[in-house]
Amino acid sequence: MVESLETQKSDWTVQVPGKWILAGEHAVLRGSQAIVFPLKSRFLSLSYFKKDSEFTISIAGLCASDLEMIIWSVVERALGELSLKRTDLKGDLKIYSHIQFGAGMGASATLAVGLTLFFQHLGVLKTDPFLFAKKIEDLFHGESSGVDVAVALHQKPMIFEKNKENVFFDLNKLPLLYLSYTGQRGVTKDCVNKVKDLISEKPEQAQVIDERMKKVVQNFISAHFEWTEQEWIDHLNLAQSCFESWDLVPTIVEQHMTKLKKAGALACKLTGSGSGGYVLSLWKQKPSEPELSAELIPVFI
Repeated sequence: MVESLETQKSDWTVQVPGKWILAGEHAVLRGSQAIVFPLKSRFLSLSYFKKDSEFTISIAGLCASDLEMIIWSVVERALGELSLKRTDLKGDLKIYSHIQFGAGMGASATLAVGLTLFFQHLGVLKTDPFLFAKKIEDLFHGESSGVDVAVALHQKPMIFEKNKENVFFDLNKLPLLYLSYTGQRGVTKDCVNKVKDLISEKPEQAQVIDERMKKVVQNFISAHFEWTEQEWIDHLNLAQSCFESWDLVPTIVEQHMTKLKKAGALACKLTGSGSGGYVLSLWKQKPSEPELSAELIPVFI
């Protein structure tokens, strides 16, 4: 009797978390810092079963159908970077997804990092894992700062700056923050291109927006996140105003934020590229209304 993958013990496994960004989106592509945290409740796990047979990939979990459509093209491109072919691999790779793609949680980075660590385990990747994973992630976004890859790889809160050494930090306390889905996906590549168009058409205006986001990040860092409630509200609102100025806040996002504020949220901002995806919200206490409460994802669980 052949033992199924579900009951076999894997030879190697890894779990790669998603991410959420407190501040620094988009401006991070042009030299600003970004404050980013791993989101361990949303992840991609990979398990490898070593066999002397044709290489296979099986996918299960959230957004499995999305992954199935892209997985082989991504793997083939990664193998090309390694000067390998699919026939050079053996065994079974099982991927389980507990993260939504196109929602601003860094799902493409979890796949890029997961595959990078898999190739590293096989001994075929000899180069810097960050640079290799970023190259894979660029397949999705065209151009990425590398912030999602960095936090997925290191799995620690960090201050990220493009082409600079990561600064890791520990936090003893943050206010009550939750993530919630707006109901619409945000396509990172489209959002990045929209901001680039603004830079081309109105460079001075675009510079002002970048400086505003940069100021939010610098203020968070210099205050060590130890602010009054009103200071948190002011800075989250200031970061959100950047998304509004970039025209990345469609009606469905506005409606979602209005719903949160009516239920007691003190402030809301998009996290990720914008135009949909997830919203970060600040609360005095979790809302008692069961349906809304069930939608809210704690940032540290």
